[in-house]
Amino acid sequence: MRRLLSVPAVLLAIVPAVLGGQKAAPKCDADNAGLKLPAGFCAIVYADSLRGARHFWVSPQGDVFVSSQDQNNGGIWGLRDTNGDGKADVKTKFAGGFRSSEVAMFDGYLYAETFTAIVRYPYKAGSLEAAGKPDTIVEGLPSGGHFNKTFTIDKSGALYVNVGSGTNSCQEKDRGKEVPGKNPCTELEQRAGIWKWDARKQHQTYTNSVHFATGIRNAVGITMNPQTNKLWSTQHGRDQLGGEENGGSWPNSAKYNAENPAEELLQVNQGDDFGWPYCYFAVDEKHLVQAPEYGGDGKKVGDCAKKKEPVATFPGHWAPNGLMFYTGSMFPARYKNGAFIAFHGSWNRAPEEQAGFNVVFQPLNGDKAAGAYEVFADGFALNRVGRGGGNHRPTGLGQGPDGSLYVADDALGRIYKIVYAGM
Repeated sequence: MRRLLSVPAVLLAIVPAVLGGQKAAPKCDADNAGLKLPAGFCAIVYADSLRGARHFWVSPQGDVFVSSQDQNNGGIWGLRDTNGDGKADVKTKFAGGFRSSEVAMFDGYLYAETFTAIVRYPYKAGSLEAAGKPDTIVEGLPSGGHFNKTFTIDKSGALYVNVGSGTNSCQEKDRGKEVPGKNPCTELEQRAGIWKWDARKQHQTYTNSVHFATGIRNAVGITMNPQTNKLWSTQHGRDQLGGEENGGSWPNSAKYNAENPAEELLQVNQGDDFGWPYCYFAVDEKHLVQAPEYGGDGKKVGDCAKKKEPVATFPGHWAPNGLMFYTGSMFPARYKNGAFIAFHGSWNRAPEEQAGFNVVFQPLNGDKAAGAYEVFADGFALNRVGRGGGNHRPTGLGQGPDGSLYVADDALGRIYKIVYAGM
């Protein structure tokens, strides 16, 4: 009599055949690609020498699309691991002829930014090359200053674009010593905030936009919380609050300048005002205070009491460049729905040590912080002098379909893949 396989046994027999033979989980690099990670995690160098690598979109098939700001070879690159060893062995230019810091998928199109416009390319599932010519979705965005026009798209097709400030603190002479700020700051009319457009319409300008939120100096990290469909961003804090001997604009100590203002994680709703340039988040005061350009002394609150406070704060000048909510099942449950933030690292904390150059995890409970941030991945930068020459500098985050975490380095062009291997 022929013995019948049980259902679980049938599945075990069929699944490898259907998948073409399931490959073993990739082995992590012996030194974790140089990173320091929590127990149970390990890392792989997924790709190397992709200069200017910024932000990601990872396809359901596991292909990794990366925006690049490289002066000579920028655009969007497609990366693929064909043999399951955790390392990309195919690298294809998806779109080029421009420098870009953002990439996102919506409605069958891959969206990118060109510093002054948002464009989209038709995408064919499984391909690493654009399926046609680009459409221009938004045009006429300002150049110069904080030039990255990072963006995110919600489920309904609303396109939210970060337009960073053109100056440090809207002074009458930018970065001038003890020069007062412009009041009102006319930059806020078209910069230092988030604008909303329709991701499906072409050739939109400011006249078609909604000025969604204001007072954000530079929201490089910007994303939707997939659990709530609410908009979140980071904010790059201002410079030169003190340390006149090191080029600071105001007579606070160099140490004060090194530690202030705090970097910020923001939950952004329509009509929110986060205070730039009139306010900054003072570390010791633990709230927004008036900027010295507008009569502040490091303690005065004034109209800053009317501005929206951040959800969480981080050390000064760390430069938050990437923001991602973790929704995967590979990592332990405590990471689910929390936020990962990639910090690019500082250049202006002298005479204190330059800092940042890491990826942190911020626990959340709904729209509120659920504890202090934790450094999740460190060891990117060995030489923290000046502007970080010779360092790997974290700037973008992406989640693989298996729940792995990708980290981009835009300085030396490395892409890391972090996985959880268990205790």
